[in-house]
Amino acid sequence: MRRIRSGDTAPEMTVRRLVHSMGYRYRLHVRTLPGCPDMVFARLRKIVQVYGCYWHPHGLCPCSHRPKSRLDYWLPKLEGNRKRDKENSRRLRQQGWDVLVVRECQIGNQARLAEKLAEFLGSPKLIRSSQQAKTRRFRPGASSACASSRDSGTLLPPVRR
Repeated sequence: MRRIRSGDTAPEMTVRRLVHSMGYRYRLHVRTLPGCPDMVFARLRKIVQVYGCYWHPHGLCPCSHRPKSRLDYWLPKLEGNRKRDKENSRRLRQQGWDVLVVRECQIGNQARLAEKLAEFLGSPKLIRSSQQAKTRRFRPGASSACASSRDSGTLLPPVRR
């Protein structure tokens, strides 16, 4: 049991890489929120939880199998996990967060998962464009009061028109 990880699991890392490649930025494992969610998009007030199908059983999933030994221990433990997940999601929604649960069995189809995440999170381009409108960045080659000459390395006076 000591070797079982609670964070940075393979399914979680797969979803994190996908979300990052789509242009979204997030915080990891925010301990001040109920259940210490996997990915927190604070500006969007959205949370993505990644659940393994064994530890968070659901329906008739092919990835989720029942333990064969020590059923008196494992079945109440797994049921307790399900109840705790449900309670944490309820508490997060009460605090004004939108919650998306991604299951381990949903990760196999990357295109479908990316579509689901984009629908839940909104367009990253719209998010980025609003951020860029707030903060103007220096662009090389743009007219500025103090443009530098690439050839000589000296400062040129401002251009007056």
